Amino acid sequence: MVDQSIQVNINEVNQALERKDSLDVIKWAYKTYGDKLVYACSMGAEGMVLIDLISKVRPDAPVIFLDTDFHFSETYELIERVKERYPKLQLKLVKPELTPEEQAETYGDRLWERQPDLCCKLRKLVPLEKELAQYDAWMSGLRRDQSPTRKNTQFVNEDRRFGSTKICPLIHWTSEEIWMYIELHQLPYNDLHDKQYPSIGCEYCTRPVKEGEDERAGRWSNTSKTECGLHQ
Repeated sequence: MVDQSIQVNINEVNQALERKDSLDVIKWAYKTYGDKLVYACSMGAEGMVLIDLISKVRPDAPVIFLDTDFHFSETYELIERVKERYPKLQLKLVKPELTPEEQAETYGDRLWERQPDLCCKLRKLVPLEKELAQYDAWMSGLRRDQSPTRKNTQFVNEDRRFGSTKICPLIHWTSEEIWMYIELHQLPYNDLHDKQYPSIGCEYCTRPVKEGEDERAGRWSNTSKTECGLHQ
């Protein structure tokens, strides 16, 4: 657990930020935490918006991407485009301790099908926990309307899972507003979004979404799993 050197009263901060916009929240976050704040980006559509907003406040901000080794080729191509668009960004790809081959040798083939929670723990949760130990707070692109589990997300949240503070500047944005911003500012985005993939995770656990389905219906399809565990 992080031994936080920076303490904030979350309720008071959220009241003060209640009528502020996303850029105001980001400015508050960097003013409060400075170099002790990191953005954990999933490279989704929200991620592109948040990276662009962050670049207006802290062009050289540290950003981490959890590279599970199981992402779509389109996701890795997007990362290269993000690096070109934001050359000052300190983008770090965080890897799990085990390679895919080592994981298969230890836990068996296709762990994501048999024990998806364990696969996420090994390739996402543990690497992020180790990375966040270096910071007092982290930023996320969560939106309230993404799923029922996210409807109560605040701008500033106590993160008991990682012993940190989680800041979510985009909680009030709708999917339509995200895409309006991307189109207006001609931001790079994952080509899979144009192929019925509104929410993109690892290749083995993500499918296209059918018409009328929830935007996260393509994640861990045919299982009861709805989150990788980063936002619980």
